[in-house]
Amino acid sequence: MTDTTAEGGPEQARMIDRRMALAREWDELVDQVRALPGFEDFLRPPPLTKLLPAASDGPVAVINVSRWRCDALLVTSGEVHVQPLPGLRAQEVEERVVEYLRVLDAAGQTEAEYQAARAAAGSDASAAAEDRLAKATVERLRAGARAEAMLRLILIWLWETIAQPVLRALGLEQTPPEGTKWPRMWWCPTGLLTLLPLHAAGDHQARGADRPTVLDRVVSSYTPTLRALVEARETPSRAPAAARLLAVTVGEVEGEVSLRTVVAERDALRERFGDQCTVRDGSDATVPEITKLLPEHRWVHFSCHGNQYLDDPSRGGLRLFDDVLTIAAISAGRYEGEFAFLPACKTATGGFDLADEAITLAAALHYTGYRHVIGTLWTVFEGTAAKVARAVYGSDAAEFDPSLSAGRLHEVQRELRDTDRLSAWTPFTHIGP
Repeated sequence: MTDTTAEGGPEQARMIDRRMALAREWDELVDQVRALPGFEDFLRPPPLTKLLPAASDGPVAVINVSRWRCDALLVTSGEVHVQPLPGLRAQEVEERVVEYLRVLDAAGQTEAEYQAARAAAGSDASAAAEDRLAKATVERLRAGARAEAMLRLILIWLWETIAQPVLRALGLEQTPPEGTKWPRMWWCPTGLLTLLPLHAAGDHQARGADRPTVLDRVVSSYTPTLRALVEARETPSRAPAAARLLAVTVGEVEGEVSLRTVVAERDALRERFGDQCTVRDGSDATVPEITKLLPEHRWVHFSCHGNQYLDDPSRGGLRLFDDVLTIAAISAGRYEGEFAFLPACKTATGGFDLADEAITLAAALHYTGYRHVIGTLWTVFEGTAAKVARAVYGSDAAEFDPSLSAGRLHEVQRELRDTDRLSAWTPFTHIGP
């Protein structure tokens, strides 16, 4: 006979009853939410019919990395095709990304030391200051060379394991003829692949027709999810902000390397946009001020330091004069902006421990309403950022059109790869439709 008076018996029964009651309440609440207009798919996987429109202007390649197998889900306007990626292995992805982060971090540290040594030598003519600058210069060159070698190898590996099989399956195997419209496609990497420059995959030292690079096949963009791309294509729910650019320029902050070209960049934006440009420079660029102005401007350009914490991505953000405008703070708002340009450090770098969530500053701005976002994967060369900005904004008198930003970025990257180092132009990415 069962002893119903055993210790814990009645209490355990009460806990089970409570759990069942809470489960029923949860189901009822979910049903109530799904009854609301627009929430029919709450907590459900979205039906394929709602995701296929993401590929209305070009295919989307969702790259899935797993320890069991790796595939590309190729989404077109009519179907989803599974393209196996037998050369891609999860373990190798992790190893490559760890080395990639290590080399880029070392290059960033040597650059910071070089800038500090040069500033010190400018005010101190001692032998010790000159020796420090000489050593910093040598280390900077060595770190830069290591970064270039690493990038070349990783871009070729990305081509062979991911990009080439994907483009072949999509029938994108040739460089478009001169004067024809370039095809568009979107990359949706997952896991640690969010850290790598798929748009630049290939061997850029190759010559001749149909060079084996993504850059010579398609105009690339990224999307955090298929749903985000679908939503970005939709008409805004309310009238957009005024057709004005908010230019945020912060060249000097404590503990950071001086950004020497900020003044020239600010003046170039003023010249390009005229009275359509609102400038907040230096001490005027505070977190409360910029947070207030963001909803009032259709376009925003941040020329300042940025950082991403790989173990806690939501802490990352843009370093303004008084504090950091964090991803968490940006995500708390909702904007109807059309374009954001982030020529800052590592603004599109995802988190290492939370890589599957792709919580990046560029993605956060996209999610909060900015349809087009240009970000960078790592610390950029200031001169290159200015070249890219001039190309993206254009120099004509016509109103800036963000829908052209992906194509313009693609064009300037093709030009820069023949004159600049890989690390100079590769980090720039476009997110949006």
